[in-house]
Amino acid sequence: FDVDLVKELGKLVAAEMTEFGVAWWLAPGLNIHRNPLCGRNFEYYSEDPLLSGTMAAAITLGVQSVPGVGTTIKHFACNNQEDNRMGSNSIVSERALREIYLRGFEIAIKTAQPMCIMTSYNLINGIHTANSYDLCTTVARNEWGFEGIIMTDWTTTTAGGSKPFVCAIAGNDLIMPANRIDIDNIMAALKDGSLPRSIARTCAARLIKVIFQTIGMEDVKGYKEQFGF
Repeated sequence: FDVDLVKELGKLVAAEMTEFGVAWWLAPGLNIHRNPLCGRNFEYYSEDPLLSGTMAAAITLGVQSVPGVGTTIKHFACNNQEDNRMGSNSIVSERALREIYLRGFEIAIKTAQPMCIMTSYNLINGIHTANSYDLCTTVARNEWGFEGIIMTDWTTTTAGGSKPFVCAIAGNDLIMPANRIDIDNIMAALKDGSLPRSIARTCAARLIKVIFQTIGMEDVKGYKEQFGF
């Protein structure tokens, strides 16, 4: 686990991203290896949150040393099994959540300030992560100082998953890949007041802020440089 080598790998990834015109790398994944059958373990780092967070921070620093590109740390959080990912409910004590399952994300955010976070499919203690204000706003933004955008995992708002307008209330700025049902749900919530317009404007502002820091814009500075890492 060579931190300097991982940073160099991040720079190589960033060069490839620039070549292909890709601003957000949908990686690294840093969930904990809790279940050996989890289908994403090949891309997750470790059973240890310190190691996972340190490696994710290192590759983020490498990628974001290049202007206009950034990482998307995922899957936030407790994505530790593959079966029924959208319906699985991780029952976790606050201590275990803080000391094991969230700690890696905390390290990566505080050490490297990734451009993006991707929420997971599963529920934590009965609430889908993309609908969790405590997770996306109270913890990631208010406690850890996350400055980027939060996006959902793909099709998380399909039947049985997260509610689209609640994603915005929770602090998700972007529903991926989005469809007509998502748009209709959000527009209806804006119309009846379930989704305050101030929250929708805040999500849009955060998204625009990060877009203006990507390779699609002129004279962009390195994301790493902006935060002094």
